[in-house]
Amino acid sequence: MPPAFVAQEAAPAPKPRRRGTRLVAAAAAVVLLGAAGGAGGSALYDQLSGDSGTSPVVSSLDSDSGSGDAQATSGQVEKVAKAVLPSVVQINVAGGSEAGSGTGIIISSNGNILTNNHVVEAAAQQGTITVAFSDGTTSSAQIVGRDPKTDLAVVKVDRTGLTPATFGKSSDLAVGEEVVAIGSPFGLESTVTSGIVSALNRPVSSSDGTGQNTTVFPAVQTDAAINPGNSGGPLVDLEGRVVGINSAIRSGGTTSASAGSIGLGFAIPIDLAKSVADQLVKGEQVEHALIGVTVRPAVSNDEITGIGAEITEVNPDSPGAKAGLERGDIVTAINNQPVGSSDALVAGIRGYRPGEQVTLTYLRDGKKAETQVTLASDGGATAD
Repeated sequence: MPPAFVAQEAAPAPKPRRRGTRLVAAAAAVVLLGAAGGAGGSALYDQLSGDSGTSPVVSSLDSDSGSGDAQATSGQVEKVAKAVLPSVVQINVAGGSEAGSGTGIIISSNGNILTNNHVVEAAAQQGTITVAFSDGTTSSAQIVGRDPKTDLAVVKVDRTGLTPATFGKSSDLAVGEEVVAIGSPFGLESTVTSGIVSALNRPVSSSDGTGQNTTVFPAVQTDAAINPGNSGGPLVDLEGRVVGINSAIRSGGTTSASAGSIGLGFAIPIDLAKSVADQLVKGEQVEHALIGVTVRPAVSNDEITGIGAEITEVNPDSPGAKAGLERGDIVTAINNQPVGSSDALVAGIRGYRPGEQVTLTYLRDGKKAETQVTLASDGGATAD
């Protein structure tokens, strides 16, 4: 039996609870790292409540946002931690028969906090959320919006004067680059670990224990130690900029209870997370890009080696149909980035916005070809 991938799971709570485990597969099983539960959809909250209006709101979603005057010096993890820790919180969740904890990132001075959907979904149906800050204070929070498809959510506390994190660009990351992970593994708040970017655009797919709320994303893989409870926390470069949202690990254990870091962690790229968070804060439905085709894994003659995503159906009038794609075509690359499986195609497209144009490389009858596809929108659907 292959080892399990563990999505950051909830830390122990002071009452009996059932851990909401998500199994994630990127050619193997993966485990999510936070509390799980609830259903699709969004519970909207007025992001302006509690803001006195006497001071400007600083947001990570603005291109010129900052996290204070402390700038981390390259190579010095201690300075990174000092700069970023005030922007990282522990999120404690209870709802129904579930309770647990995860991590969040302050993204506005007036209380918006970004985290994973699977951290807060247990509270989606009249549950409770409490946020613990680095200064030892706590506040209750409400859900602003959730997007199960990308496993992202925004919650809000009724406070002002908070320190938002600085966002970097995941598109600028390089394999081998040093990074720092901050979170609350197993409830141990403000834990800092370091490592490197092990791989980019790693397709990771996950679903909850019922097989619903499937999440697929083009992950930033890291060997920085992250564990259950790190979910929703930042992966940070050595300039103190958030480049990913820690969301899942591959573990040597087979259940969330036995899950632990073995140096295979996965973060949602911040370029994708920033786009989703911006829509959630504005109260909008999150729209996801699509081609309009159904795919399955394509393998070589050895029946083992993945060679791409084979198209099994093309929806009429879809972007794929308009681009000339046909049943039996095998997509092998998106904008020259290799696609080795159907999950890789789904994950790759998820990193783009509706309306953007991509170049797909594909094989038809053994011959290589390319086509331009203008991506459509799923209209804000919450599940695949």
